[in-house]
Amino acid sequence: MSKDQQKSDSYVQEYFDKIWVEYTKLTPQAQAIHDLFKQQGEESIENDHVAFRTFQHPKMGVDVFKKAFEKLGYVQRGEYTFVEKKLNAIHMEFKEDPLRFPKLFISELETNKLSEKSQSIIAKLCDQFKLDTSSESFTYAGTPWKCVASDYETLAKESEYAAWMAAFGFCPNHFTVYINNLKSFNEVEEINQFVESKGFELNDSGGKIKGGPKVFLEQSSTRASKLQKKFEDATLEIPSCYYEFAKRYPKQDGQLYQGFVASSADKIFESTNRS
Repeated sequence: MSKDQQKSDSYVQEYFDKIWVEYTKLTPQAQAIHDLFKQQGEESIENDHVAFRTFQHPKMGVDVFKKAFEKLGYVQRGEYTFVEKKLNAIHMEFKEDPLRFPKLFISELETNKLSEKSQSIIAKLCDQFKLDTSSESFTYAGTPWKCVASDYETLAKESEYAAWMAAFGFCPNHFTVYINNLKSFNEVEEINQFVESKGFELNDSGGKIKGGPKVFLEQSSTRASKLQKKFEDATLEIPSCYYEFAKRYPKQDGQLYQGFVASSADKIFESTNRS
């Protein structure tokens, strides 16, 4: 590996180290579970993918994220649609070596498909967006707008995703433990039993396990950590972020599947639902 490549890789690793710190501030359960895994043995916890959410908007949509991550050496590899939730998504992989760094899953809410009331609230938020998107640092900058609790509640009635964005803005929505490289666990079911035995709640929407060998990807996730979120006019206890677990299976050609399964991701999104 050349010195330039080493320097580039170091920069990318620093980015993931930074966003992990920001993520665990909102998701203390992730650090706790991560530490519990390490206590099982000589585990090196690898991340399968990191997910981000955003609004479909010229200032901050998927295309904006995509350009920032392309500068880090990533390329787009897949597209996904979630009609019921009014979401679009892409996933990106590190171009030089797809397995060197985690994949990225970036979704956006089709705001123009919401009610006029919700569109008005989101437009008010987006008007306040002043972050410099030429650098990837905007992806973990937090909430770049002022939001009142009543607007959060209004959005939540129509779209849990919209409400989450209004409350938390730009941060990793979840990290994902790559089960294939664990030593102490081999199956999602084993992970689930371990996590629940330690007192953490799993997302059971669509079943605790999503997908399986037939679709080459099997996943589960915790329910999002709850925290006291300060809005402009009140403080509410709301769900923040969650921790995911994924096992990948080989395709017919023997290579591990690197994409995502929309029907599974649809239920994973619900890890941040309030109920």
